[in-house]
Amino acid sequence: MTKIVAKRVYEEPESSDGFRVLVDKLWPRGVKKEALQFDAWNKEIEPSKQLREWFHQNKEENWDGFKMKYESELKQSEAVKDFAEMIKIYEKVTLLYAAKDPNRNHLLILIPFLESLVN
Repeated sequence: MTKIVAKRVYEEPESSDGFRVLVDKLWPRGVKKEALQFDAWNKEIEPSKQLREWFHQNKEENWDGFKMKYESELKQSEAVKDFAEMIKIYEKVTLLYAAKDPNRNHLLILIPFLESLVN
């Protein structure tokens, strides 16, 4: 069984993080590539550019619609299925993100979706 957790890229890495994957399409601001400890960078499982831009126009008002639309994108994504297959071999996977809001970001939708595929 693979445990999947989220962690901001600005938090210190820990040995208990397991396999660390950056899941943002853009490189996080203020972080040097050589400073971020990660095992993979998967840009393809992030929301589409159009969906991301729409969500950022009004995060609070668009949150419910964003969840529904992103889950629909995930269901149609071969990249997500491939990623889920790849991480099945790890006991723990830490998904790294840069979003400031821990209560409204794509990982809150992505993690349960991935868990349904790997476990």
